[in-house]
Amino acid sequence: MTLRKKPFLLALVLTSLIGLGTTLQVVMGDDDEDEEHEGRERMGEYHEGRSSLMKVSNETWKTECSACHMAYPPGMLPAESWKAMMNKLGDHFGTDASLDADTMKEILPFLEQNASQRRVETKQGEPVLRITETTWFKREHDEISQATWKNPKVKSASNCMACHTQADKGNFDEDAVRIPR
Repeated sequence: MTLRKKPFLLALVLTSLIGLGTTLQVVMGDDDEDEEHEGRERMGEYHEGRSSLMKVSNETWKTECSACHMAYPPGMLPAESWKAMMNKLGDHFGTDASLDADTMKEILPFLEQNASQRRVETKQGEPVLRITETTWFKREHDEISQATWKNPKVKSASNCMACHTQADKGNFDEDAVRIPR
């Protein structure tokens, strides 16, 4: 090897190292994002629209809840809220959604075990029963106009599927949002 080729080789090696460093930085960045996601998952923050809420499932929960509405992912409310809601199914937002004891014994523990870790309660200190009344929901939807909420294709804030096209799969990512016109 001649001396004239060494600067070229040195430049090639440096360029390769810079390229490798950039690649590693991208890969490491993805890992950090995954770690943040896992932390959010543990904290019950799925509902912030950054990832899937449906990491867990229970066929009885899905069947019973989906009979009337979308089966809302357990991570959308804390365990206290799910417990209060399940204990009032005789008047579930104006509808009798009562379940037999065996079904209750299967669904309530599933909801409690996979609930949000955040404490959410009313000003009176009672558990919030409506997901749409939680602070995170209001914050995530504060840019939605009243006209959108009144759109016949949306009907109400509880109709997640109107805009979140993959809500039934637990995906509330903003990339999957299509607001009806």
